[in-house]
Amino acid sequence: MDIATIVGLVGAFGLIFMAISENAAAFVDTASLLIVVAGSIAVVMARSSLGEFLGAVGVMGKAFSRKIDDPVDLITQIVELANIARKDGMIALEGQEIGNPFMAKAVSMLVDGTDGDIIKSSLNRDNDMMKVRHEMGANIFRAWGEIAPAMGMVGTLAGLVIMLGNMSDPKAIGPAMAVALLTTMYGAILANVICLPIAQKLENASVLEANNNELIIEGVLFMQEGGNPRVLGDMLASFISPKSREKIAAA
Repeated sequence: MDIATIVGLVGAFGLIFMAISENAAAFVDTASLLIVVAGSIAVVMARSSLGEFLGAVGVMGKAFSRKIDDPVDLITQIVELANIARKDGMIALEGQEIGNPFMAKAVSMLVDGTDGDIIKSSLNRDNDMMKVRHEMGANIFRAWGEIAPAMGMVGTLAGLVIMLGNMSDPKAIGPAMAVALLTTMYGAILANVICLPIAQKLENASVLEANNNELIIEGVLFMQEGGNPRVLGDMLASFISPKSREKIAAA
């Protein structure tokens, strides 16, 4: 579970609730919620296919879970595998416990004696398709973040039209205006507290996972060529920050 995402969402909603808690009932309007939430979902679905929309909902879990492997751990494991392969041959890698599915597939291809060019093209294709899936998910939530405020404005305009059509009762103007403005508030909250942060999280997760996959590809191809494991560690260190390289050097 990604603590930053949970803390951010709870903190944002907590602060909003604290600001409106003295008169919370005044900030609840069913019609406004339907226009903003249901309306924006309908428009997002109209802009994409059902499969893309459902796929985005599935990918959303990556914003709340932090299952991306630490690249330092990946480098350490790749160097260990390279030492085993150099000492006992590629067949000795069979049965090694590998938690990362991408690395497990790459090592399996090594053990099977697959040609280096085929390994490279297959793994690069998997990495590219992963980035496409994540980009589509992020685009759905970014589009939702753009549409929600617009739907809020639609609800506000509709409320103003209704209010102006009933100017004969001055006492009703204030409450009607408040309800009309609620849709704008709902749209801003949905976009800036939920949709856009999730889109950014998905983009960040995609970049980190793609970096890990590229690291694995480089390492596996170097192993396939029979390179020195110590040189491999130094080469893969370029994928991580200078501070993290100190951990590799100390290992």
